Amino acid sequence: MTPEQLSLAIVQALGSLVASGKLPQFELPSEVVIERPKNRDHGDWASNVAMQYAAKAQMKPRDFAEILASELQSVDGVEKVEVAGPGFLNLFVSDSAAAQLALQIVEAGESFGRSSELAGVKLNLEFVSANPTGPIHLGGTRWAAVGDSLARVLEAVGAEVTREYYFNDHGAQIDRFARSLLARAKGEPAPEDGYAGQYIEEIAQQVLALKPDTLSLPDVDAQEVFRATGVELMFEQIRQSLHEFGVDFDVYFHENSLYESGQVAKSVAALREQGHIFEAEGATWLRSTTFGDDRDRVIIKSDGDAAYIAGDIAYYQNKRGRGFDRCIYMLGADHHGYVPRMMALCAAFGDTPGVHMEILIGQLVNLVRAGEPVRMSKRAGTVVTMEDLVEMVGVDAARYSLTRSSINSTLDIDLELISKKTNDNPVFYVQYAHARTKQVAKNAASLGVNRSEFVPELLSHESESELLAKLSEFPRVVLQAANFREPHRVARYLEEVAGSYHRWYDNCRVTPLGDKPVESVHRTRLWLNDAASVVLANGLKLVGVSAPERM
Repeated sequence: MTPEQLSLAIVQALGSLVASGKLPQFELPSEVVIERPKNRDHGDWASNVAMQYAAKAQMKPRDFAEILASELQSVDGVEKVEVAGPGFLNLFVSDSAAAQLALQIVEAGESFGRSSELAGVKLNLEFVSANPTGPIHLGGTRWAAVGDSLARVLEAVGAEVTREYYFNDHGAQIDRFARSLLARAKGEPAPEDGYAGQYIEEIAQQVLALKPDTLSLPDVDAQEVFRATGVELMFEQIRQSLHEFGVDFDVYFHENSLYESGQVAKSVAALREQGHIFEAEGATWLRSTTFGDDRDRVIIKSDGDAAYIAGDIAYYQNKRGRGFDRCIYMLGADHHGYVPRMMALCAAFGDTPGVHMEILIGQLVNLVRAGEPVRMSKRAGTVVTMEDLVEMVGVDAARYSLTRSSINSTLDIDLELISKKTNDNPVFYVQYAHARTKQVAKNAASLGVNRSEFVPELLSHESESELLAKLSEFPRVVLQAANFREPHRVARYLEEVAGSYHRWYDNCRVTPLGDKPVESVHRTRLWLNDAASVVLANGLKLVGVSAPERM
C-alpha cells in the first residue's frame, strides 16, 4: 500500500464514522499526512490525524484515535493499528499488501509518480534570462538546471508549463556590449565599463565576417551593426549552450518589444486609471507603498526615459494577458530587494502576490578543486561559465550537483568529488543503482528468470520491506517538490532509493545460485528489481539526468 492509499483509507474511514454517528460531525479532510516511522517497531506508517482533528470533533485525541483505529482494522491490507502516546496512529501493513506496489509500479511505467494535482493550471516559468552580453555564468547555470527540473516536476503533477527566457535587449548593458565589440574589432582596449574575455574577440570577428565593411562606417553606425549582429550571435551561443545542457525554452521574450509595441505605455495607463500612478518632481511614479513596498517607485524618469520597473510592469501584464494563471520568476541572489516592488505591481493590477506571481531567489555557486576556489574562465576571462563546468564534469554531473541542494543556500561544488566514479559521488551513486537494476534484469533473462509469476507474500525480507516503502513515497515526493517549488527533494529522494536498492541487492538474490532451479521468489523479486528501475529512471528524468543501463 502506498501512503496515498492509506491516506484515502483514513479519509474514507472518517467519513463512515461520521455518517454512522460514531464520531461527531466535523469538516472532513481531503487527505491526511502519512509518515514513515524512524523506529520500525512503531509500524510501517504513522499518522497524527487524531491530533489534528480531535478538537474539531470536540474530543480528546486519544479517544478519537481509538475509534478511528478500530475502523481501520477492517481495511484490506492493514494488518494492525496501534494507538500510541496522546493519539498517534501506528499502522502495520501486511507483506502481501505492501508488495503489491512492485506490480503497480512496473505496470504504470513512466506514469508512476505523475498526478493531476495541477491539471488545468497554465503556468509561466521564467528562468536564466541572462543578459546577452556574455556566456552564462555559474549562477545562471544553476538556474538552468533547477528551473528546467522544476518545470519537469510541475508538468508531472499536471500543470501546463511554458518555459520562458526574458531576452534583455533594451538598456545600457547592450550599449556597453556593442562598444566592447567595436573596440576589440579596432584593436583597441575594452571600454572602462565594457566587457572583456576571449568571447568578445570571437564575436567581433564573426560580426566582421558577416559584415566586412563595418569598420569603414562612422563609429556610431558601426556600433549599431555590432549591437544588432553581435547580440544575435551572442544569444545564439547562449541558446546552443542551454540546448547542450538539456534546457530548451518555449518562448524567448524580447524586452525591447515591450517598448516598440507600446505595451509599457499601455500598462502605465492602465495603472493610472486605477489610481495607482501620480506625478511628482517631474517624474511618473507608482504608488507601490499602498501594496507593501517600502517606498514609491519611479516609472518614467524626469528626462522622459523609462525606469527599469516600467518594463517589469508591462512584462507582467503581458504574461497575464497571454492567459497564464501563475507567473513564477526565478531570480539571482542580488535581487532580494526586488521582491517587494514586484509584488506591489502584482497587487496594483488586482492580483494576489504569492499566487499569481511567485518569486524564487537563488543563492550563489562556488566551485572548489583540491580545496581551492575555481574562479577564472578560459573563455570569459572573469567568471566560470556553463561551458567551463560542463567541460570539467559533464552535463549529468553538472545538472545533478546544481539541482540536489536547496536554492536558499549557497552551493559549494567539489569538482573532484563529482568527477569520481565512486559511491561518494551522489550522481554516480544514483546512476549506478539504475544501471545495476538493468544488469540484474539482463542476468535474470539469461538464466530464465522472468516476470511470469508474482507472489507478493514472498517479498518479506527486511530489506524488501524497506525498499518497497521507499518506492511508495515517490508520488508524494514529486507532489511536494512541485508544491514547494523544490526539485532538490527529488534528487535527495533518489539517493535514498539508491541506498535502499543497494542494501536489498546485497541481501536478496533475483537469480538462483549455481545450478539451483528458478523459483517463485526469484520471479517475484524481479518485479521488485524492475520497480526500483522504473522509479530511478522516472526520478532521474525529472532532474534532467540520464538513466544509464551500464556504467
